[in-house]
Amino acid sequence: MSRFFRPALFFIAVLPALLCADHAHGATVKKTLTVAAASDMTYALKEIVAGFERETGTNVVVSYGSTGILATQIRNGAPFDVYLAADASVVRALAADGFIVPDTVAPYATGVIVLAGRSELGLRLESIKDLQRPDVRLVAIANPGHAPYGRAAKEALVSAGIWDAIEHKIVFGENIAQAVKFVQSGDADAGIVALSVAQQSGITFVRIGGNAHRPIEQAAGVLKASKEQAAAVEFIKYLSGPRSAAILKRYGFGEPVSRK
Repeated sequence: MSRFFRPALFFIAVLPALLCADHAHGATVKKTLTVAAASDMTYALKEIVAGFERETGTNVVVSYGSTGILATQIRNGAPFDVYLAADASVVRALAADGFIVPDTVAPYATGVIVLAGRSELGLRLESIKDLQRPDVRLVAIANPGHAPYGRAAKEALVSAGIWDAIEHKIVFGENIAQAVKFVQSGDADAGIVALSVAQQSGITFVRIGGNAHRPIEQAAGVLKASKEQAAAVEFIKYLSGPRSAAILKRYGFGEPVSRK
């Protein structure tokens, strides 16, 4: 082959690759947000995320856990963009310490606790004081040391004057979702858990009066280390908006204390 034809053949061979590269450069690349969320949001957040993704085209990946453990991960440099906590004070503390952008801190709901049991066991629990009965052998709550629902459960038991009497029955879940699973599986006869998880889990429950514990005020914030802060702020606005509020209400959450 003569040298005259080689450049032309080279151009023909390379042209498709150049066109592909140009197309990729001009294409819209979807953003991805990583959200750290308290376990009580497991069901409601799926619907909220789906709506946000449809509306914005941004992908959202969620990691669930207890509020305290997620906060520790954030302090240790976990690469989250948004934090949804079941305790607003934890978000404010992270903001004060430079991990959360202060202006982005937004209360979005108030959690509700319930007294739950497995109906197939024949246990009819109508009051928190029923946990003292001998046929209630084990009671599941989230760990009060790092889970706000566990703290609220303990406060309710103390308020009812039965914490000391049943402390030996208590089994701790790492988070509220695990505490519910203890009741579902029969590893516990009853539990004090989040309404938002209990009503999706096929277990029977009755509400516990809100005056029995401090409000479980939930809040979100954008991490200072986030590389997608604009999209993260947009997500928090969506979470605080009317569509999300309707979803949260349906899953058993109350309005934020600041809105009442």
